[in-house]
Amino acid sequence: MKKVLVAMSGGVDSSVAAWLMQQQGYTCVGVTMKLYENETVGYCRSRTCCSLDDIEDAKSVAAKLGIAYHVFQFAADFETQVIGRFVAAYESGMTPNPCIDCNRYLKFDRLYHRARELGCDSIATGHYARITQQDGVFQLHAARDADKDQSYVLYSLTQQQLAHTEFPLGNLTKNEVRRIAEEQGFLNAHKRDSEDICFVPDGDYAAFLERYTGRTYPPGLFVDAQGNKLGQHQGLIRYTVGQRRGLGIVGSEPLYVSRIEPETNTITLGGKAALLRTSCTARQVNWLAGRIPEAPFAAQVRIRYHAAPCPAVVTPTAEGIHIAAQSPLSAVAPGQAVVVYQDGQVICGGTLN
Repeated sequence: MKKVLVAMSGGVDSSVAAWLMQQQGYTCVGVTMKLYENETVGYCRSRTCCSLDDIEDAKSVAAKLGIAYHVFQFAADFETQVIGRFVAAYESGMTPNPCIDCNRYLKFDRLYHRARELGCDSIATGHYARITQQDGVFQLHAARDADKDQSYVLYSLTQQQLAHTEFPLGNLTKNEVRRIAEEQGFLNAHKRDSEDICFVPDGDYAAFLERYTGRTYPPGLFVDAQGNKLGQHQGLIRYTVGQRRGLGIVGSEPLYVSRIEPETNTITLGGKAALLRTSCTARQVNWLAGRIPEAPFAAQVRIRYHAAPCPAVVTPTAEGIHIAAQSPLSAVAPGQAVVVYQDGQVICGGTLN
């Protein structure tokens, strides 16, 4: 009988994932990753996904299923690989996606190796995505439930990881998952989904950065595309490319952040047209099939989580990829991910320059 390590956050998705794997005949081992001490990021225990309540919820489901359950302490890795990268990105004027880093360095790296140590054949998570195999090559596809699809944040998976990963929710909708949880009597069947970054549950990134680093971030100038002064900003960490709200600047048209320059501590503002780009590039590209195409190819690209796919021509380069979009892309934010699809299959992904 195959043995699987199931990542259980205490939420309904991972709980149903554990039940489904058990129904498929796997011997399941449940595990919750303790990613940080809440005091480290300045929140009480009741307000974040690493709360004792979440651990108790996961433990309760594991007990109901009759499976072994553990809590793994990954706080040091999380602080270095996720929080540290998050802070560095914002201080460099970029827009990070810590969920991608958490998947890359924690869920499908540290947890994967821990599963091997415990004699598990694979790991299973509550992500909404699908894995298939064709001609010996593993493929990652978008989930059946387009509203819940999480393939965008999973583009960093390798062939080795795909071969030993299970996404049992990939063909289910959220309503179907909740119905299964109700039928099984799980106490978290109607638990609210977490929507914010786990270590910044109130969404105030600037306050988190100041609290976590102990640093203050000086004000600087808002300028237009010609360098003319428009006003004063309140510190680079409070802004991202595409932002409109909270600028405090009145113009003849709505203004948006179009560029952030940490070297000069200036932020360029412009109208909506200033956000539009027909091409962009990305670095640190992961090709899920393990090989790089030799020629440009047609695809669809997403430059934000749940953004509508845009038809484009993707060209592999020595540095990563070049994307020529069929229609203008809006608010291409350096530091965010671009993920390339063909008919719902993830071909590659990387970090926008």
